Amino acid sequence: MGGPLDGLKVVEIGNSLTIAQAGNLFADFGAEVVSVEPPGGVSLRSEPGFRFIGRGKQSIVLDLRDKAEAEVALRLAAGADVVLTSLRPAALERFGLSHEVVAQVNPRVVYGSVTGWGRVGPLRDAKGYEGLIMAKIGANVAHQRMTTRPGPAFLSVPFASWSASQTLLQGIFAALLERESSGIGQLVETSLAHSLGGLDPWTQVNAYLTTQFPDAFSSALPIAADGSPNSSFTYKLLVAITKDGHWLQFSEVQPRLFDAFIHAAGFDWMKEDPRWAEFVEMCINTVNIPDSADAAQRFEFWNLLLAEVRNRTLAEWQAVFDADPNVFAEVFRRGTALLHHPQLEAEGQTVVIADREHGDVLQPGALIRLSDTPAQLGADAPRVDEHGEQLRARAAAESLAPQAPKAAASGSAGALPLAGVTVLELGTYYAAPYGATVLTDLGARVIKIEELGGDPMRKAQPFPEAGAIKVLQGKESVTLDLAAPETKDILARIAQSCDLVLCSFRMGVADRLGVGADALRAVNPNIMYLDAPGFGIKAPYGNRPAFAPTIAAGSGIAMRNAGALVPEGVPDDFDVIRRRALQLQAAGGSSAAQPDGVAGLAVGTALGFAAYLQRKGLGGQRLLTTMLQSCAHCLSEDMVEYADRGLAPTADAGAHGFSALYRLYETGDGWVFLAAPAPHEWAPLVRALQREVDLDHDPRFATAADRQNNDAALAEQLGLALKSKTAQQWEESLLAQDIGCVAVGQTPVEQVFMGEFAQQHGWLEVVESPVLGDYPRLGPFVTFSRSSSVAAVGCTLGQHTEQVLVEFGYQPEEISDFVTRGIAYLG
Repeated sequence: MGGPLDGLKVVEIGNSLTIAQAGNLFADFGAEVVSVEPPGGVSLRSEPGFRFIGRGKQSIVLDLRDKAEAEVALRLAAGADVVLTSLRPAALERFGLSHEVVAQVNPRVVYGSVTGWGRVGPLRDAKGYEGLIMAKIGANVAHQRMTTRPGPAFLSVPFASWSASQTLLQGIFAALLERESSGIGQLVETSLAHSLGGLDPWTQVNAYLTTQFPDAFSSALPIAADGSPNSSFTYKLLVAITKDGHWLQFSEVQPRLFDAFIHAAGFDWMKEDPRWAEFVEMCINTVNIPDSADAAQRFEFWNLLLAEVRNRTLAEWQAVFDADPNVFAEVFRRGTALLHHPQLEAEGQTVVIADREHGDVLQPGALIRLSDTPAQLGADAPRVDEHGEQLRARAAAESLAPQAPKAAASGSAGALPLAGVTVLELGTYYAAPYGATVLTDLGARVIKIEELGGDPMRKAQPFPEAGAIKVLQGKESVTLDLAAPETKDILARIAQSCDLVLCSFRMGVADRLGVGADALRAVNPNIMYLDAPGFGIKAPYGNRPAFAPTIAAGSGIAMRNAGALVPEGVPDDFDVIRRRALQLQAAGGSSAAQPDGVAGLAVGTALGFAAYLQRKGLGGQRLLTTMLQSCAHCLSEDMVEYADRGLAPTADAGAHGFSALYRLYETGDGWVFLAAPAPHEWAPLVRALQREVDLDHDPRFATAADRQNNDAALAEQLGLALKSKTAQQWEESLLAQDIGCVAVGQTPVEQVFMGEFAQQHGWLEVVESPVLGDYPRLGPFVTFSRSSSVAAVGCTLGQHTEQVLVEFGYQPEEISDFVTRGIAYLG
């Protein structure tokens, strides 16, 4: 049985995690994916996760520096529907594999190009390693609370690579859908650095607000200088350790949830106590704790909560969670424990594939589940050049004669690729709704249904609407009482004209409201209904609250970043517990990167995929993608189990990096990130540093194996050498010699994305918001050579209620009646 992408031909050209992850989705759903590998194979083969991201693909080894070998790659591209490449533009031109060349022989090709920094800006020609991106953007500084040493902290989770893989897929599916009408392919471009900006829900807006309204708004750090909490989130998203040594991440963000936790912890008495009543009430109902609140009381409340968690075992807390679904905490999982998560097992989101070299390999299933045309999993990862002979023979039969493109459909050039696609959004917060947001930049219409009080994101920050400005970009707000019987009929009428439904409600809620998959597919059999919850749509976790920190803990993202910084065991000292809790919070997410964004971008991919399949005649399906499964795919480098597997790249105990040639170093005035891990990068690095250190004649570093065996000694030598100049001097000197090295950004990430650096690289667009007036926002993450994109703005609550109701046939007197009876709100 073929998958829904059966017959689609994809060629990967490059050696990056980003295109490997993008190609993984195509392979999982039946496309033929050919990986063009350099001599010796791609570097990802050395990692355990290659068994996962390489599954189902074909391999051919080509040395693109050889003109004849590069021609074989060109011939393969000439017969492809999609090309995925992470090579820098200059290299593609040198090899004769640029989009312009490929499109001449294959006008229908959708050519997906991902770079580190984009095509414009001072770093446009720099290497695009993940570590360089995270360092320059300021992510290492944003996570510096992970470590107790001074300076930035290295992140092991490939947030930027994942982000770019998803924005690339969104652009490619949009271009494939557009090709169905125009008959012509096009260039689709994205970058790691720009795409990373999608992971932040609101601090980019906050950065702008603090500059525009310094007296009216300030964005306080969650922990004050004296170590006391500034925000009730410290309590609502409590990180604590149990009696038997399990770190837990609580998820009590909403007032009713935190109130339930107070009850479960046995602290109801505080609500009546003269000393505690006002403080506890404030923590339940507000976010920021005022400066006037006593610091000692903040500490005491924190310690009381930590002590109560430590008084019980994990099993005892699990009994509490089972008794009340409003009280919940996830265990901080390590390593590959996610593969045994009860929810992944219940949803069937893992798979065992027999690998010819390693035996049975347990790994995540497909990123997206489809009801009628599921993923086709079973083929293992290819051996190096396994398909070389047959692919060379096929390539020889491909013509390189220039092809005249078919006349494009009238008006297709410059049009939005997803124009005409309508999404009905039923969800709140960021993780799922942001997936629809990114599609509005590509032309999709999103009708967002909000409860009468509005999406909670509108009230998530002290400044009105600040929390929701980004996630509401491009959407139409229709505000209804979801519990009213009339609302069910309104939504059914809207659904009749929609292509996609996005629902992020917890298990059973949509069905109870009459807007579940069965109900809406009954009125529109061709609709594609995507469930995008935190955990899933089945027990045991389907009814659990899921926020970014919850998933960071449960998926293993936090522990993947923290590594050895948070040892096993139960500390006796509350100071140590608080410090480690803050380390885990920092490891799980920051303004730079966290699971809400990881999942949100995956939802965008799922919606784009669904729209393309519907256009191909495969509509009428129910789809599922979850925050938990998205994180499993983001962690692909490590997320496999088999008998003889080695270690995934692992950060050193000081959280500097993966190796001496891929890590943070202190300089004369700050820090740099050095990235020269490939064997061919060693000689240029030795030459560049020859005045500071003689590495060429040191036998400890003679070969790649020697350098690996003497990694600590090499790090010491490089560390001494790099202290001789400033960080900026090293950046300028080494980048000029095409060696990966950047000064670690000290500016907060959100300010980088709203400031000069983003402007220089073409990421910012100024739009007119109904809330803020003119303000800068990150522009669309993908650009097209023929199609256009648009930077839309957010909406006020109920701004489009009347307009949409009229469009779908409701008369003015009916709408007035809805408003009078509290069924609808007109903004």
